[in-house]
Amino acid sequence: MAMQAVERETAVPAPAGAPALVLSGVERRYPEGSRFLEVLRGADLVLRPGEVVALIAPSGAGKSTLLHVAGLLERPDGGEVIVGGVSAGKLDDKGRTRMRRLEIGFVYQFHHLLPEFTALENIMMPQLIRGLDRATAAKRALELLDYMKLGERATHRPTELSGGEQQRVAIARAVANAPRLLLADEPTGNLDPKTAHYVFDALSALVRASGLAALIATHNMDLAARMDRRITLGDGKIVEM
Repeated sequence: MAMQAVERETAVPAPAGAPALVLSGVERRYPEGSRFLEVLRGADLVLRPGEVVALIAPSGAGKSTLLHVAGLLERPDGGEVIVGGVSAGKLDDKGRTRMRRLEIGFVYQFHHLLPEFTALENIMMPQLIRGLDRATAAKRALELLDYMKLGERATHRPTELSGGEQQRVAIARAVANAPRLLLADEPTGNLDPKTAHYVFDALSALVRASGLAALIATHNMDLAARMDRRITLGDGKIVEM
């Protein structure tokens, strides 16, 4: 099903055919008393459009740190983070915020939908913040809801939706501005196995249809096995599995 395109407004013009995400020699450390805890030690990763990659690692290995750095929520202590061919290290805080808003979508274990708004309005919100008019935002939101098989739930508030429906709305909201990159942290962690597979199928189909790239942290090995690649963290580096 073809969805209405969102006219891309990039923070900096991106070269055609560029990877969605490049991490090059990324380092991240945190002060721990008189010492530093080294979480990332020269992490390298290339993520291309249309690719779904599973990030599998035990708790405390640095999955969330990697996602935060890739999503420009934290600055690395070394190395480069490049989104759509544009180095985030060359951007000021305003530029990084703009890139996060337009180029990166986030999905978390909990849906974080705004309870006072309907499913439709939750998906419209990031588009309105971007500056699109209400009619355009509503059309795009309805298309996404239909694609996620939630068209009949458009006027329902989060408390009127099941856990799987809430998470599908959260995924639709994350891609409402047609980002290049989708970062997901245990997006099916709160769901039963059957619902988790249904939500993953919806997420995967959306990635394929839109051509964005997705990095998904998960402990669900069955879902990880269905992704294009699987990576883990070892001694602060990204390792292919």
